Amino acid sequence: MSVRQSRAGREATPMSAENKNKHDLIEVKDYPLNQIYFYLTGGCNLNCRHCWIEPRKAQAGKPFPALDPEMFQGIINEAIPMGLKGVKLTGGEPLLHPQIGVMIDIVRKNRLNLSMETNGTLCTKDIAAKMAECRNLSVSVSLDGADATTHEWVRGRKGCFQETLEGIGHLVRAGIRPQIIMTVMRCNRDQMADLVRLAETLNAASVKFNVLQPTARGLKMHEASEGLDVGELISTGTWVDEELSATTKLDLYFHQPPAFRSLGRMFGKGGDGCYSCGILGILGVLSDGSYALCGIGTTVPELIFGRAGQDPLEKVWRDNSTLNEIRQGLPERLTGVCASCVMKQICSGSCLAQNYYRSGNLWAPFWYCEEARSQGLFPESRLLPNGLSQPAKEVKNDGAKNPL
Repeated sequence: MSVRQSRAGREATPMSAENKNKHDLIEVKDYPLNQIYFYLTGGCNLNCRHCWIEPRKAQAGKPFPALDPEMFQGIINEAIPMGLKGVKLTGGEPLLHPQIGVMIDIVRKNRLNLSMETNGTLCTKDIAAKMAECRNLSVSVSLDGADATTHEWVRGRKGCFQETLEGIGHLVRAGIRPQIIMTVMRCNRDQMADLVRLAETLNAASVKFNVLQPTARGLKMHEASEGLDVGELISTGTWVDEELSATTKLDLYFHQPPAFRSLGRMFGKGGDGCYSCGILGILGVLSDGSYALCGIGTTVPELIFGRAGQDPLEKVWRDNSTLNEIRQGLPERLTGVCASCVMKQICSGSCLAQNYYRSGNLWAPFWYCEEARSQGLFPESRLLPNGLSQPAKEVKNDGAKNPL
């Protein structure tokens, strides 16, 4: 399907004849399926105010969707010949999956790289030990405050702060140094430095500060002015890069578009690189086995492309018109400020799923950059002169958020 309708009229339209002709020329071998994001469960044991997925709150006696291990293995079997190198296990809350140990074992036995995103509250000694057996392991744990009051207000359940700290402890004792992730919002902005100090005591490897995205519950927070405005976000990112990073040996990341970061900080000596969504090599799998652009398929059904067990994965990856439209058009078809940005070959519009959620258009500009430009805050040095376009350049397709 080709997704070009506004959110108000959620219908797919057929590809144009021109795009169909381009589709015939696509060599899918040029787009290996590097990584699959598995949204293992449709439930979560917390009720986070900012969640962009909106999973069902797990309650006793009320089942939630969970990906079947046999289906999980079947998808992996189909994907390995297509270039699969690693998987990300996320959710909902992935550790809520009733057979999470089996799922981790499947990843290990297939010698795949493992990335895990978790709130940490359900991480036991045994689960940490299982994860530690996997290759090229990366674990991210969410901690949205440096104290219990703040974290638990964001996460929606009393007691979860201490549970998260205990989960991190199990990981560290198993030899895993996790990344700590804080989504920055008005209630916790003043705790960012304290969170870094806490991460140091926990023996974490790094801290990543995420921008609150205006999607699902996050949209409600933006509307209630509980998120920072773009000017505040830009200045906060500069502070993290230039001041807060100098106070710690931990790697710190503030996740904003590269147009707002200095080239030295990204590419200079000791720079941390420039991160880009590897959408050209990624597919999402939802908890019911549906293939989707990513987890956005839970709230945007037209970004679901088929279902495991019914639709061959290779055919979905090769023939789906939305995926092929992205391959043909990224980044040249990006509009608004993204069309004029000198970083678009790297950034690729930051997040196509977010752009589509807000506008019904895959090629819409990223909200952060568009708002910055409307307020005169977008760096002029990162814009092409009027009337010039950037020549197409090969995009390295090596997975999600990898430094280029």
